[in-house]
Amino acid sequence: MLAHADTFAAFAEPGQQAWGRERREEAEAMLLRPGASLAVGAGNRAVEEEPDPLRTCFERDHDRIVHATAFRRLAGKTQVVVHPSDHQRTRLTHALEVAQVATSIARGIGANDVLADAMALGHDCGHGPGGHASEDAFDIYLPEGYDHGPWGADVVLSGLNLCAETLDGIRNHSWSRPAPMTLEGEICSWSDRIAYCAHDLEDAIHAGIVTADEVPAEIVEVVGVDRRSQLSAFIRAVVGCTVETGRVGMDPDTAAALAALRAFNYERIYTRPESLAQSKAVVAVLRALVEHYAAHPGLMPADYRLGEDPVREAVTYVGGMTDRFAFEQAVRLLDWKPTDLPQGFVRD
Repeated sequence: MLAHADTFAAFAEPGQQAWGRERREEAEAMLLRPGASLAVGAGNRAVEEEPDPLRTCFERDHDRIVHATAFRRLAGKTQVVVHPSDHQRTRLTHALEVAQVATSIARGIGANDVLADAMALGHDCGHGPGGHASEDAFDIYLPEGYDHGPWGADVVLSGLNLCAETLDGIRNHSWSRPAPMTLEGEICSWSDRIAYCAHDLEDAIHAGIVTADEVPAEIVEVVGVDRRSQLSAFIRAVVGCTVETGRVGMDPDTAAALAALRAFNYERIYTRPESLAQSKAVVAVLRALVEHYAAHPGLMPADYRLGEDPVREAVTYVGGMTDRFAFEQAVRLLDWKPTDLPQGFVRD
């Protein structure tokens, strides 16, 4: 049966063998440069599995992340702005853009683009509702603190039995964490910073928070002011520096422009009064929810009630919520006033 009776898509010679996992593993070994992570069999997993006949171990990781509930929920989680407009980023669109940057860099230097893609798609699955403020909200309830990288790898995605390399890249993508153990993990770290610096500026310009004319000259002169030119410049800089030096990095001039862009975003976007007010409201709502669910664990789904630590279980449950669901629960369960909920930014 064919989808289209008049299709022209066909093999020149019928009866070919499927290009399965082993063939693609051989292709990786021939095409990727020394230092790249190679897919081997079922992969290095906490629970041993049989290899997939068609997919490499990192392709399986990619697919498991894409189909995970935690990944889908990123569509309803804050990137920078609570209740974003149709054109502002969510945590999901951020993950997709990080993946685009990561695969571009990986292909440019001969690293494993499938692994880099999987890491990038999963890197923020540990984020709670309301953006980075959720980490401040949950920190006080966990002895080790709440860090979205380790939380995503070790709690949120633990049931997927992902490869150790994929989990390490997710766990350690933040620059404040220990260095990832793979080339692809380093690529994911750079890609995250590149993507959010560029697209958060674009969102802020579209929202009227800043104007293009306010972007410092030290940034514009090196990488431009629009997202497209910035991504192109940053990606090319990482590829060029990495193949030249043998270490994943960026030349000093472009790295200085990226640092300046990040500093500008922090000053003019992330720490502006409206942002701080939004973060304060997020922290208040999430802490109230955690304490309510910890005191009334029967309100949580059975999957979260393991009878071990009700506070940790409440953090796990609330951390997995989308913004909308969390705020709705605050109104329904805690009689939270809608006016006290986190508010989106409006054009000045």
